[in-house]
Amino acid sequence: MKIAVLSGKGGTGKTFVSVNLAASIKHCIYVDCDVEAPNGTLFFKPKMLESKEVTVAIPTFQLEQCTGCKQCVAFCAFHALAFVKQQPLLFPEVCHSCGGCKVVCPYNAIDEEEKRVGSVMKGISGTTAFVSGKMDVGQVSGVPIIKAILSQIKNEKNVIIDCPPGSGCMVMESIKDVDYCILVAEPTEFGRHNLEMVYELVKVFHKKFGVVLNKCTESDNPSERFCHEEHIEIIGRIPFDREIGKKNSEGEIAVYSNETAIAAFDAIRKRLEKKVRC
Repeated sequence: MKIAVLSGKGGTGKTFVSVNLAASIKHCIYVDCDVEAPNGTLFFKPKMLESKEVTVAIPTFQLEQCTGCKQCVAFCAFHALAFVKQQPLLFPEVCHSCGGCKVVCPYNAIDEEEKRVGSVMKGISGTTAFVSGKMDVGQVSGVPIIKAILSQIKNEKNVIIDCPPGSGCMVMESIKDVDYCILVAEPTEFGRHNLEMVYELVKVFHKKFGVVLNKCTESDNPSERFCHEEHIEIIGRIPFDREIGKKNSEGEIAVYSNETAIAAFDAIRKRLEKKVRC
């Protein structure tokens, strides 16, 4: 099974759920796609085995061959190209590295060069394999890095993907090939709003999904009310527990030693096994 863990914002417990669920599954692969702020390493503390850079192709121009026909500018749907003083000008921040401008140029005036945007790392922590990526400072999009990460686990089973927060392009890239999505929500009105946001996303992608309610207390839970209103299945409840919170804040994986966490994640794992087989 290939499971993606999502949340509408940071701080709901997405990584907490991801690392503890991965640790509770024998011989699992934990994948950290939160490439802007990857923190799975703080919990698994993996022995790194491999690291490689991620690059994208950026167009370069042979000005002596350019006639100013502007076919490349007309082709670019992202407005990454313009002509200024009869010379082509590239805005690399919005270039999507599609290579189309090179294809349409009738005068072979466009080449490509590789530009580094980040890196991908692989490691091991006990019986858990570890794959993560990190976007270089100043880069606009982490999508190329997420693509590079996911290419490492294309044919693997028992994969837990720790997605970026929110519902943008990087999240969409992270979930497009998964079997099931877990939406993590906290018991506040803000948590309900952000749950609704990722709920709409997984519906667009026609993914099977369920909700894990984190930090549950005896008080009213707006996120739980939303699940009941929308007939969304709740596949797990994790109680508000000071010991679990302390372990998480100290970079410890709770299922290694906390009985409450062990019981909660064992129940979630068993329900997932049934759901993904359906």
